[in-house]
Amino acid sequence: MYAVIKTGGKQYRVQAGDLLVVEKLDGEPGAKVAFDQVLMIGEGDAVTVGAPVVEGASVSATLVETRKGEKVKIFKKIRRQGYRRTRGHRQTETVLRVTALAGAGKSETWDGTVDLTPKAELDLRARNLARFVKAPVEAPAAAPKAAAPAKKAAAKAAPAKAEAADKPAKKAPAKKKADEA
Repeated sequence: MYAVIKTGGKQYRVQAGDLLVVEKLDGEPGAKVAFDQVLMIGEGDAVTVGAPVVEGASVSATLVETRKGEKVKIFKKIRRQGYRRTRGHRQTETVLRVTALAGAGKSETWDGTVDLTPKAELDLRARNLARFVKAPVEAPAAAPKAAAPAKKAAAKAAPAKAEAADKPAKKAPAKKKADEA
């Protein structure tokens, strides 16, 4: 079963389980989004076309992330005049996972789980750079108070040793020869 929906001034053909990139929508990752502007629903040869929308039809989706899209370069040039201008733009977009379709007496749901991992993190994992991904911030465990002064003393001593190693040794003053005097 598939449906054609309208959002952001564009039309998209979707099925349950599809990953969909649309114009920016409001909401946090994990939020449920419902589209009621369903223009057409089809299953095999049976197609229901709305005028302009199918009554009672809806498409449900889960918001995965909101991000910036690919960069578009705008380059203007007038030949032989020395006029060149380069500009760039990145449109914000929302990534959705379609979870359910309903309408025309039929419905279909997707049984999978929605992974909320952003594309930037997936790209880093693919390039084996996952160590650069920010780890979730956790509350630090309570440390014993007796160990704290010992750590501070060791921390103060370590920089002093490092500074002493970095300084060059002082040269002894050169002895004057008797001939020069």
